[in-house]
Amino acid sequence: MNKVALITGAGSGIGRGVAEALAEKGYSLVLAGRNAETLEETASLLGDVQSLCVVTDVANKASVDALFENIHGTFGRLDLLFNNAGIGIGTPLEDLVAEDWLSVVDTNLNGAFWCLQAAFRMMKEQDPQGGRIINNGSISADRPRPNSIAYTATKHAVTGLTKTTSLDGRKYNIACGQIDIGNAATALGQKISQGAPQADGSVKSEPLMEVKHVGDAVVYMDGLPLDTNVLFMTVMARDMPYIGRG
Repeated sequence: MNKVALITGAGSGIGRGVAEALAEKGYSLVLAGRNAETLEETASLLGDVQSLCVVTDVANKASVDALFENIHGTFGRLDLLFNNAGIGIGTPLEDLVAEDWLSVVDTNLNGAFWCLQAAFRMMKEQDPQGGRIINNGSISADRPRPNSIAYTATKHAVTGLTKTTSLDGRKYNIACGQIDIGNAATALGQKISQGAPQADGSVKSEPLMEVKHVGDAVVYMDGLPLDTNVLFMTVMARDMPYIGRG
């Protein structure tokens, strides 16, 4: 039986790259995101693997519940959640308005939790029991960029989700790890390559890496047996400012 994997934020960027990598390994894929057209574009790149596109707003718990009902009805189980959907708003701390703060928190933290919780429940109840959850933490789960308080705060919180889920999942054969990604060549990454604010107040171009390497890393993490876990993995463009940032 092919493994069944759910990818949130699957319509572009890292989500699409991970979908392509998992498809090469024969996974059946559930592609979740807010835009039906981009989800279908991702599905068209996956070859002969079975894929299911589900329009989902992870910030809306009812939408997440409907997603998991669809997964259960279609596949009957879930082996991997790549908890990837996220947004960021680059605004000076003192200028960040309440609506933007709440939008980032609802997507990056609450949305990550709704998906994680639903996957945990399904993996706990299915037979054979267990599965793996991989959260997209980002380099910002450890070190902030200027003017990124909402994004950075939520990504630090994702690290808390990862650690606690890793602990609470042991008795149910559920492994949870986190991948922290730095400067993948996505649409967002291209903006960074054109110039990103630095801690010293300057704006500098930063190097990128191919998004395929993120997909390969996720394949590696999920290729391990469930009694083995990569708790944290950092995958980054070698020369980007991370060690030495600030």
